[in-house]
Amino acid sequence: MKNIILFDDETREALLPFSYTRPVAEIPVGFLSIAQKWQHHFDAPVSFITQDYLSRKYPIEIAEDNLIINASALPNDKIVALIKQLDPNESLMQDDELIAARLNSHQFDLLIKDDFLEELIGYEIKDEDAFRKVNHLWEITQFGKEESLIDFKLMTKGKTSQEISETNGLVNKDQIFIEEGVQMEHCLLDASSGPIYISKNAVVLQGAMLKGPIFLGEQAVVKMGAKIYGATFIGPNCKVGGEIKNTVFIANSNKSHDGYIGDSVIGAWCNLGADTNCSNLKNNYSDIKLWNYGTESFENSAQQFAGLFLGDHCKTAIATKFNTGTVAGIFSNIYGDGFHDKFIPSFSWGMDDEYQFEKAIATLRKIYERKNMTLDEVEIFILEFIFQYTSKFRSKKENG
Repeated sequence: MKNIILFDDETREALLPFSYTRPVAEIPVGFLSIAQKWQHHFDAPVSFITQDYLSRKYPIEIAEDNLIINASALPNDKIVALIKQLDPNESLMQDDELIAARLNSHQFDLLIKDDFLEELIGYEIKDEDAFRKVNHLWEITQFGKEESLIDFKLMTKGKTSQEISETNGLVNKDQIFIEEGVQMEHCLLDASSGPIYISKNAVVLQGAMLKGPIFLGEQAVVKMGAKIYGATFIGPNCKVGGEIKNTVFIANSNKSHDGYIGDSVIGAWCNLGADTNCSNLKNNYSDIKLWNYGTESFENSAQQFAGLFLGDHCKTAIATKFNTGTVAGIFSNIYGDGFHDKFIPSFSWGMDDEYQFEKAIATLRKIYERKNMTLDEVEIFILEFIFQYTSKFRSKKENG
Protein backbone atom coordinates (compact mmCIF):
# COMPACT_ATOMS: atom_id res chain seq x y z
CA MET A 1 0.00 0.00 0.00
CA LYS A 2 1.54 3.28 -1.10
CA ASN A 3 1.39 6.50 0.87
CA ILE A 4 -0.89 9.08 -0.81
CA ILE A 5 -0.12 12.80 -0.44
CA LEU A 6 -2.40 15.36 -2.10
CA PHE A 7 -0.78 18.70 -2.86
CA ASP A 8 -2.33 22.13 -3.38
CA ASP A 9 -1.08 24.10 -6.38
CA GLU A 10 -1.89 27.58 -7.72
CA THR A 11 -5.50 26.46 -8.27
CA ARG A 12 -6.01 26.93 -4.53
CA GLU A 13 -6.29 30.70 -5.04
CA ALA A 14 -9.21 30.26 -7.43
CA LEU A 15 -11.03 28.03 -4.91
CA LEU A 16 -11.00 30.56 -2.08
CA PRO A 17 -12.83 31.18 0.24
CA PHE A 18 -13.31 27.41 0.74
CA SER A 19 -9.58 26.70 0.62
CA TYR A 20 -8.88 29.32 3.30
CA THR A 21 -9.80 26.82 6.03
CA ARG A 22 -9.02 23.44 4.44
CA PRO A 23 -6.79 21.82 1.82
CA VAL A 24 -8.29 21.80 -1.68
CA ALA A 25 -8.81 18.03 -1.50
CA GLU A 26 -11.20 18.41 1.46
CA ILE A 27 -13.76 20.18 -0.77
CA PRO A 28 -16.70 17.91 -1.75
CA VAL A 29 -17.44 17.40 -5.45
CA GLY A 30 -20.27 14.94 -6.07
CA PHE A 31 -20.92 12.63 -3.09
CA LEU A 32 -17.33 12.61 -1.75
CA SER A 33 -14.55 15.06 -1.05
CA ILE A 34 -11.64 14.89 -3.47
CA ALA A 35 -9.55 13.24 -0.73
CA GLN A 36 -12.21 10.57 -0.12
CA LYS A 37 -12.30 9.78 -3.85
CA TRP A 38 -8.55 9.04 -3.88
CA GLN A 39 -8.90 7.03 -0.67
CA HIS A 40 -11.53 4.83 -2.31
CA HIS A 41 -9.48 4.29 -5.45
CA PHE A 42 -6.25 3.39 -3.63
CA ASP A 43 -7.72 1.92 -0.43
CA ALA A 44 -5.18 4.00 1.46
CA PRO A 45 -5.19 6.99 3.82
CA VAL A 46 -4.18 10.40 2.49
CA SER A 47 -2.38 13.43 3.87
CA PHE A 48 -1.82 16.89 2.47
CA ILE A 49 0.71 19.42 1.26
CA THR A 50 -1.10 22.67 1.91
CA GLN A 51 -0.49 26.18 3.23
CA ASP A 52 1.92 26.49 6.17
CA TYR A 53 -0.73 27.97 8.45
CA LEU A 54 -2.95 24.91 7.87
CA SER A 55 -0.22 22.31 8.30
CA ARG A 56 -0.69 21.76 12.06
CA LYS A 57 -4.29 20.75 11.45
CA TYR A 58 -3.51 18.91 8.21
CA PRO A 59 0.01 17.45 8.57
CA ILE A 60 1.97 15.60 5.89
CA GLU A 61 2.63 11.89 6.44
CA ILE A 62 5.82 10.89 4.58
CA ALA A 63 6.80 7.25 3.98
CA GLU A 64 9.57 5.55 2.04
CA ASP A 65 7.29 5.15 -0.98
CA ASN A 66 5.01 8.11 -1.73
CA LEU A 67 2.53 8.99 -4.43
CA ILE A 68 1.98 12.73 -4.58
CA ILE A 69 -1.14 13.76 -6.50
CA ASN A 70 -2.53 17.13 -7.51
CA ALA A 71 -5.31 17.93 -5.01
CA SER A 72 -7.64 19.49 -7.58
CA ALA A 73 -7.58 16.43 -9.86
CA LEU A 74 -10.68 14.21 -9.80
CA PRO A 75 -9.80 10.53 -10.21
CA ASN A 76 -11.19 8.28 -12.91
CA ASP A 77 -10.22 4.71 -13.81
CA LYS A 78 -7.78 5.78 -16.54
CA ILE A 79 -5.82 8.32 -14.53
CA VAL A 80 -5.73 6.01 -11.49
CA ALA A 81 -4.33 3.20 -13.67
CA LEU A 82 -1.62 5.50 -15.01
CA ILE A 83 -0.63 6.62 -11.52
CA LYS A 84 -0.49 3.01 -10.28
CA GLN A 85 1.95 2.22 -13.11
CA LEU A 86 4.45 4.89 -12.03
CA ASP A 87 7.87 3.65 -10.99
CA PRO A 88 10.04 5.55 -8.49
CA ASN A 89 11.32 8.87 -9.87
CA GLU A 90 8.54 9.05 -12.49
CA SER A 91 5.81 11.65 -12.91
CA LEU A 92 2.69 12.44 -14.90
CA MET A 93 2.42 15.90 -16.45
CA GLN A 94 -0.30 17.78 -18.31
CA ASP A 95 0.59 21.01 -20.13
CA ASP A 96 3.71 21.43 -17.95
CA GLU A 97 1.63 20.95 -14.81
CA LEU A 98 2.52 18.22 -12.31
CA ILE A 99 -0.39 15.83 -11.81
CA ALA A 100 1.29 12.95 -9.96
CA ALA A 101 4.72 11.56 -9.06
CA ARG A 102 6.18 8.59 -7.18
CA LEU A 103 8.97 9.56 -4.78
CA ASN A 104 10.96 8.14 -1.91
CA SER A 105 11.34 10.20 1.27
CA HIS A 106 14.63 11.83 0.15
CA GLN A 107 13.19 12.78 -3.24
CA PHE A 108 10.13 14.15 -1.50
CA ASP A 109 12.29 16.49 0.61
CA LEU A 110 14.01 17.76 -2.53
CA LEU A 111 10.69 18.32 -4.26
CA ILE A 112 9.41 20.42 -1.35
CA LYS A 113 12.52 22.60 -1.73
CA ASP A 114 11.78 23.05 -5.46
CA ASP A 115 15.10 21.41 -6.37
CA PHE A 116 13.91 18.21 -7.92
CA LEU A 117 11.04 18.45 -10.39
CA GLU A 118 13.23 18.74 -13.48
CA GLU A 119 15.06 15.53 -12.53
CA LEU A 120 11.88 13.43 -12.62
CA ILE A 121 11.17 11.26 -15.64
CA GLY A 122 7.97 12.87 -16.91
CA TYR A 123 5.18 11.32 -18.98
CA GLU A 124 2.60 13.55 -20.67
CA ILE A 125 -1.04 12.62 -20.15
CA LYS A 126 -2.69 11.97 -23.51
CA ASP A 127 -6.09 13.29 -24.57
CA GLU A 128 -7.69 9.84 -24.36
CA ASP A 129 -6.74 9.71 -20.66
CA ALA A 130 -8.41 13.03 -19.89
CA PHE A 131 -9.76 13.68 -16.40
CA ARG A 132 -11.54 16.51 -14.62
CA LYS A 133 -9.65 19.08 -12.58
CA VAL A 134 -11.44 21.61 -10.38
CA ASN A 135 -9.94 24.95 -11.45
CA HIS A 136 -12.82 27.33 -10.65
CA LEU A 137 -15.44 27.85 -7.94
CA TRP A 138 -18.37 27.08 -10.22
CA GLU A 139 -16.90 23.69 -11.15
CA ILE A 140 -17.56 22.43 -7.61
CA THR A 141 -21.25 22.30 -8.56
CA GLN A 142 -20.85 21.98 -12.34
CA PHE A 143 -19.14 18.58 -11.97
CA GLY A 144 -21.52 17.46 -9.22
CA LYS A 145 -23.93 15.30 -11.19
CA GLU A 146 -21.38 13.27 -13.13
CA GLU A 147 -19.15 12.87 -10.09
CA SER A 148 -22.07 11.71 -7.95
CA LEU A 149 -22.76 8.84 -10.35
CA ILE A 150 -19.14 7.69 -10.03
CA ASP A 151 -19.07 8.17 -6.25
CA PHE A 152 -22.32 6.27 -5.68
CA LYS A 153 -20.82 3.19 -7.33
CA LEU A 154 -17.66 3.48 -5.23
CA MET A 155 -19.60 3.94 -1.99
CA THR A 156 -22.11 1.13 -2.49
CA LYS A 157 -19.88 -1.54 -4.04
CA GLY A 158 -20.35 -4.78 -2.12
CA LYS A 159 -22.81 -3.16 0.31
CA THR A 160 -26.54 -3.59 0.86
CA SER A 161 -28.92 -0.76 1.68
CA GLN A 162 -31.07 -0.84 4.80
CA GLU A 163 -34.76 -1.43 4.21
CA ILE A 164 -36.77 1.69 3.45
CA SER A 165 -40.14 2.17 5.14
CA GLU A 166 -43.15 1.48 2.90
CA THR A 167 -44.67 4.83 3.88
CA ASN A 168 -42.17 6.50 1.53
CA GLY A 169 -42.72 6.88 -2.21
CA LEU A 170 -39.71 5.61 -4.18
CA VAL A 171 -38.79 6.03 -7.85
CA ASN A 172 -35.90 3.92 -9.20
CA LYS A 173 -35.38 2.19 -5.85
CA ASP A 174 -32.17 0.39 -6.82
CA GLN A 175 -30.45 3.79 -7.01
CA ILE A 176 -31.43 4.67 -3.43
CA PHE A 177 -29.13 3.63 -0.58
CA ILE A 178 -29.64 4.29 3.12
CA GLU A 179 -27.38 3.44 6.04
CA GLU A 180 -28.41 2.28 9.50
CA GLY A 181 -30.29 4.56 11.86
CA VAL A 182 -32.00 6.69 9.20
CA GLN A 183 -35.39 8.11 10.23
CA MET A 184 -37.66 8.74 7.25
CA GLU A 185 -41.43 8.38 6.85
CA HIS A 186 -43.94 9.72 4.31
CA CYS A 187 -41.36 11.25 1.98
CA LEU A 188 -40.83 11.12 -1.80
CA LEU A 189 -37.47 10.00 -3.17
CA ASP A 190 -36.99 10.14 -6.95
CA ALA A 191 -33.72 8.63 -8.21
CA SER A 192 -34.69 8.64 -11.90
CA SER A 193 -32.24 11.50 -12.61
CA GLY A 194 -29.47 10.30 -10.30
CA PRO A 195 -28.81 8.28 -7.13
CA ILE A 196 -29.75 9.18 -3.56
CA TYR A 197 -27.47 8.26 -0.66
CA ILE A 198 -28.58 8.84 2.95
CA SER A 199 -25.93 8.36 5.64
CA LYS A 200 -26.06 6.97 9.15
CA ASN A 201 -28.53 8.53 11.60
CA ALA A 202 -29.79 11.15 9.16
CA VAL A 203 -33.38 12.38 9.53
CA VAL A 204 -35.75 13.18 6.67
CA LEU A 205 -38.99 14.60 8.02
CA GLN A 206 -42.49 14.10 6.62
CA GLY A 207 -43.37 15.54 3.24
CA ALA A 208 -39.78 16.14 2.10
CA MET A 209 -39.22 15.63 -1.64
CA LEU A 210 -35.76 14.60 -2.86
CA LYS A 211 -34.88 14.32 -6.56
CA GLY A 212 -31.41 12.87 -7.10
CA PRO A 213 -28.57 12.95 -7.30
CA ILE A 214 -28.53 13.81 -3.59
CA PHE A 215 -26.13 12.96 -0.77
CA LEU A 216 -27.21 13.39 2.86
CA GLY A 217 -24.41 13.15 5.45
CA GLU A 218 -24.40 11.61 8.91
CA GLN A 219 -26.88 13.13 11.36
CA ALA A 220 -28.07 15.65 8.78
CA VAL A 221 -31.71 16.74 8.94
CA VAL A 222 -34.11 17.58 6.11
CA LYS A 223 -37.05 19.62 7.39
CA MET A 224 -40.72 18.95 6.68
CA GLY A 225 -41.86 19.74 3.14
CA ALA A 226 -38.38 20.53 1.85
CA LYS A 227 -37.89 20.47 -1.93
CA ILE A 228 -34.37 19.36 -2.87
CA TYR A 229 -33.15 18.90 -6.44
CA GLY A 230 -29.85 17.38 -7.52
CA ALA A 231 -27.04 17.50 -7.76
CA THR A 232 -26.92 18.39 -4.06
CA PHE A 233 -24.49 17.47 -1.29
CA ILE A 234 -25.69 18.03 2.28
CA GLY A 235 -22.78 17.38 4.61
CA PRO A 236 -22.77 15.91 8.12
CA ASN A 237 -24.80 17.66 10.82
CA CYS A 238 -26.40 20.08 8.36
CA LYS A 239 -30.05 21.05 8.71
CA VAL A 240 -31.89 22.12 5.55
CA GLY A 241 -35.36 23.18 4.49
CA GLY A 242 -37.13 25.23 1.82
CA GLU A 243 -36.01 24.85 -1.79
CA ILE A 244 -32.49 23.78 -2.79
CA LYS A 245 -31.01 22.91 -6.18
CA ASN A 246 -27.52 21.81 -7.27
CA THR A 247 -25.84 23.01 -4.07
CA VAL A 248 -23.07 21.89 -1.70
CA PHE A 249 -23.43 22.35 2.07
CA ILE A 250 -20.00 21.34 3.36
CA ALA A 251 -20.77 20.52 7.03
CA ASN A 252 -22.50 21.73 10.22
CA SER A 253 -24.50 24.42 8.40
CA ASN A 254 -28.16 25.36 8.70
CA LYS A 255 -30.71 26.48 6.15
CA SER A 256 -33.66 25.45 8.25
CA HIS A 257 -36.34 27.72 6.79
CA ASP A 258 -37.99 28.63 3.51
CA GLY A 259 -36.00 30.43 0.85
CA TYR A 260 -34.21 29.39 -2.36
CA ILE A 261 -30.56 28.45 -2.73
CA GLY A 262 -29.39 27.13 -6.12
CA ASP A 263 -26.09 26.40 -7.92
CA SER A 264 -24.25 27.39 -4.76
CA VAL A 265 -21.61 26.28 -2.28
CA ILE A 266 -22.19 26.90 1.43
CA GLY A 267 -19.20 26.44 3.72
CA ALA A 268 -19.05 24.84 7.17
CA TRP A 269 -20.73 26.30 10.26
CA CYS A 270 -22.92 28.73 8.33
CA ASN A 271 -26.44 29.76 9.31
CA LEU A 272 -28.90 31.17 6.77
CA GLY A 273 -31.72 33.21 8.27
CA ALA A 274 -35.34 32.56 7.29
CA ASP A 275 -36.20 33.59 3.71
CA THR A 276 -32.56 33.97 2.66
CA ASN A 277 -32.57 33.76 -1.15
CA CYS A 278 -30.00 33.88 -3.91
CA SER A 279 -30.32 34.56 -7.60
CA ASN A 280 -28.65 31.97 -9.82
CA LEU A 281 -29.69 33.30 -13.25
CA LYS A 282 -29.37 36.82 -14.65
CA ASN A 283 -32.45 38.49 -16.10
CA ASN A 284 -30.77 38.84 -19.50
CA TYR A 285 -29.43 35.24 -19.44
CA SER A 286 -25.88 36.49 -19.93
CA ASP A 287 -22.74 34.82 -18.52
CA ILE A 288 -22.13 35.30 -14.80
CA LYS A 289 -18.96 36.91 -13.43
CA LEU A 290 -17.52 35.72 -10.11
CA TRP A 291 -14.84 37.18 -7.86
CA ASN A 292 -11.47 35.45 -8.25
CA TYR A 293 -9.14 35.82 -5.26
CA GLY A 294 -6.11 34.91 -7.37
CA THR A 295 -6.53 37.83 -9.75
CA GLU A 296 -8.43 40.02 -7.26
CA SER A 297 -10.98 40.77 -9.94
CA PHE A 298 -14.20 39.40 -11.39
CA GLU A 299 -13.85 36.72 -14.07
CA ASN A 300 -16.33 35.48 -16.63
CA SER A 301 -17.49 32.00 -15.67
CA ALA A 302 -19.09 31.37 -19.09
CA GLN A 303 -21.97 29.91 -17.03
CA GLN A 304 -25.63 30.89 -17.10
CA PHE A 305 -26.24 29.43 -13.62
CA ALA A 306 -24.21 30.37 -10.53
CA GLY A 307 -25.60 31.35 -7.14
CA LEU A 308 -23.98 32.00 -3.77
CA PHE A 309 -20.46 30.97 -2.69
CA LEU A 310 -20.45 31.45 1.08
CA GLY A 311 -17.30 30.82 3.13
CA ASP A 312 -17.19 29.05 6.50
CA HIS A 313 -18.78 30.57 9.62
CA CYS A 314 -21.01 33.03 7.74
CA LYS A 315 -24.39 34.16 9.04
CA THR A 316 -27.25 35.83 7.18
CA ALA A 317 -30.16 37.81 8.61
CA ILE A 318 -33.78 37.01 7.77
CA ALA A 319 -34.84 37.93 4.23
CA THR A 320 -31.25 38.39 3.03
CA LYS A 321 -30.99 38.70 -0.77
CA PHE A 322 -27.92 37.75 -2.80
CA ASN A 323 -27.08 38.73 -6.36
CA THR A 324 -26.26 36.16 -9.00
CA GLY A 325 -22.75 34.81 -8.47
CA THR A 326 -22.02 36.34 -5.06
CA VAL A 327 -18.77 35.32 -3.30
CA ALA A 328 -18.54 35.93 0.46
CA GLY A 329 -15.45 35.24 2.57
CA ILE A 330 -15.38 33.47 5.92
CA PHE A 331 -16.99 34.91 9.07
CA SER A 332 -19.17 37.36 7.15
CA ASN A 333 -22.15 38.48 9.23
CA ILE A 334 -24.48 39.62 6.47
CA TYR A 335 -27.51 41.86 6.99
CA GLY A 336 -29.00 45.04 5.58
CA ASP A 337 -31.62 46.14 3.08
CA GLY A 338 -31.46 45.31 -0.61
CA PHE A 339 -28.93 43.20 -2.48
CA HIS A 340 -25.40 42.95 -1.16
CA ASP A 341 -22.19 43.42 -3.13
CA LYS A 342 -21.16 40.50 -5.31
CA PHE A 343 -17.90 40.25 -3.36
CA ILE A 344 -18.12 40.35 0.43
CA PRO A 345 -14.72 40.27 2.22
CA SER A 346 -14.03 37.87 5.08
CA PHE A 347 -14.91 39.13 8.57
CA SER A 348 -17.42 41.65 7.24
CA TRP A 349 -20.16 42.96 9.53
CA GLY A 350 -23.27 44.18 7.76
CA MET A 351 -22.67 46.28 4.66
CA ASP A 352 -19.53 48.21 5.62
CA ASP A 353 -18.10 47.30 9.04
CA GLU A 354 -15.52 44.78 10.23
CA TYR A 355 -16.36 41.78 12.41
CA GLN A 356 -13.86 42.18 15.23
CA PHE A 357 -11.78 39.06 15.65
CA GLU A 358 -12.26 38.70 19.41
CA LYS A 359 -16.04 38.92 19.04
CA ALA A 360 -16.04 36.41 16.20
CA ILE A 361 -14.06 33.91 18.30
CA ALA A 362 -16.28 34.48 21.34
CA THR A 363 -19.34 33.63 19.24
CA LEU A 364 -17.64 30.56 17.78
CA ARG A 365 -16.80 29.28 21.28
CA LYS A 366 -20.50 29.42 22.16
CA ILE A 367 -21.44 27.57 18.96
CA TYR A 368 -18.91 24.84 19.68
CA GLU A 369 -20.05 24.56 23.30
CA ARG A 370 -23.62 23.95 22.12
CA LYS A 371 -22.23 20.95 20.18
CA ASN A 372 -20.12 19.76 23.14
CA MET A 373 -16.97 20.71 21.22
CA THR A 374 -13.89 22.69 22.23
CA LEU A 375 -12.36 25.44 20.12
CA ASP A 376 -8.65 24.63 20.25
CA GLU A 377 -5.61 26.84 19.78
CA VAL A 378 -4.80 25.41 16.35
CA GLU A 379 -8.17 26.49 15.00
CA ILE A 380 -7.83 29.94 16.55
CA PHE A 381 -4.34 30.31 15.00
CA ILE A 382 -5.75 29.44 11.55
CA LEU A 383 -8.64 31.89 11.86
CA GLU A 384 -6.41 34.70 13.15
CA PHE A 385 -4.04 34.19 10.22
CA ILE A 386 -6.96 34.45 7.79
CA PHE A 387 -8.27 37.54 9.60
CA GLN A 388 -4.94 39.31 9.19
CA TYR A 389 -4.38 38.09 5.63
CA THR A 390 -7.81 39.23 4.41
CA SER A 391 -7.64 42.71 5.97
CA LYS A 392 -6.52 44.14 2.62
CA PHE A 393 -9.92 43.34 1.10
CA ARG A 394 -11.79 45.03 3.94
CA SER A 395 -9.51 48.08 3.65
CA LYS A 396 -10.25 48.39 -0.07
CA LYS A 397 -13.97 48.34 0.64
CA GLU A 398 -13.71 50.98 3.37
CA ASN A 399 -11.64 53.20 1.08
CA GLY A 400 -14.05 52.84 -1.79
